[in-house]
Amino acid sequence: MSFQKMDRNFQSKKGKSFHAESGHDERPFAASIAMAMLSEWGESPSARKEVGRITAANERTVRNWFEGRNGPSGENLVALVRHSDAVFGTVLELSGRQALLPVAGILGLRDQLDALVHAIDELRVH
Repeated sequence: MSFQKMDRNFQSKKGKSFHAESGHDERPFAASIAMAMLSEWGESPSARKEVGRITAANERTVRNWFEGRNGPSGENLVALVRHSDAVFGTVLELSGRQALLPVAGILGLRDQLDALVHAIDELRVH
């Protein structure tokens, strides 16, 4: 079997880590995102299916994200950030933007308050 001209000549670097400016432990990108996903969605098969629906990624890809073998691509990461405060917070930490974490928390509280007000309104109707 011969190599094609367009084949990759090298493997990508595994376990890419981000150097935290604040002195926190360095974890590989994939492991950091996996921890955030597990805290947001848990380990159940239905959690993996939900993430698959959110990102339109196949089951094996999502499983690899949850297990920290690989991290999501840019487009998939943006989709995860849209649906997960934990993933969003992790991205802020990895990018050295920890100062924005309180702002992100406030935005998450607003969504929770909206849901609570909606639930109260539903109770009043019934």
